[in-house]
Amino acid sequence: MMDERRLLCVHAHPDDESSKGAATMAKYARLGRVRVVTCTGGERGDILNPLFDDAVLAGRTMAQLRREEMAAAARILGIEHVFLGFVDSGLPEGYPDAELPADSFARAADADVHRALVAQIREFRPQVVTTYDENGGYPHPDHLRTHTATLAAVRLAGEPCWPELGEPWQVSKLYYDANLSFTRLTTLHEAILAAGRTSPFTEWLKEAAQFPRPQHAASTRVGVVAYFPQRDAAMRAHASQIDPNGLFFAAPRDLEAQVWPHEDFYLAASTVGPAPAEGETDLFARVPGLESEEQAAARYR
Repeated sequence: MMDERRLLCVHAHPDDESSKGAATMAKYARLGRVRVVTCTGGERGDILNPLFDDAVLAGRTMAQLRREEMAAAARILGIEHVFLGFVDSGLPEGYPDAELPADSFARAADADVHRALVAQIREFRPQVVTTYDENGGYPHPDHLRTHTATLAAVRLAGEPCWPELGEPWQVSKLYYDANLSFTRLTTLHEAILAAGRTSPFTEWLKEAAQFPRPQHAASTRVGVVAYFPQRDAAMRAHASQIDPNGLFFAAPRDLEAQVWPHEDFYLAASTVGPAPAEGETDLFARVPGLESEEQAAARYR
């Protein structure tokens, strides 16, 4: 029998998976298996949703609350989920000059972080892994560490080290999430203005333009309009973190479906060659030995 699609997505905190590529996860969960590995528990996070009912936190620690939110989002997306077990680094006042907590993920020993991720890769055996680019998507210390750790773990998982962690496994393709892009927000902004509506992105784009960041043009665009509702519901599940009236929900979904009906990724490493010049529409394109989408859909229907 042909092999099933297995997608592993490595994120820093609970809620990152829902705001970065969630519709793609929901799609591939219908065609195979998707596992999200969350490196930290988000313990040092703040309540970021101004509408959040603080009474919900009564009797719970932030870590407990975020685990509950993550579990709800995973159910909505139909994915498997693993907490890697490291502690949120937070964003201390004065960062990046301020020292991070000694017990934080960003300061954890390389060997401990790499072993934990290698174990996940060898156990799950994904053909495709996604994570952040060298800027972390944005420069939070845990996002930056997630990037470097994932690159190292993908390489080490295929080498004959740490045999106690399982048989070596070679990942076929490593992608960076490219969904928090100026191009996407500018396109949505212009479409909203062209429709005679007031754009919620005007001020944000002005401010964001002041912060240069590595830019990777998307090599792969996965059509996911059908999974917008699951993506949005997963974000709402992280009620302590995501404002339902905030920028993630600001674009009218009818316009978004017309002008940006996909989620974007950049092929950063591959054993099956670079993305073709015309781009890809499938993260699993050209990976040998996979069942067809029709077979996959029938299996997981």
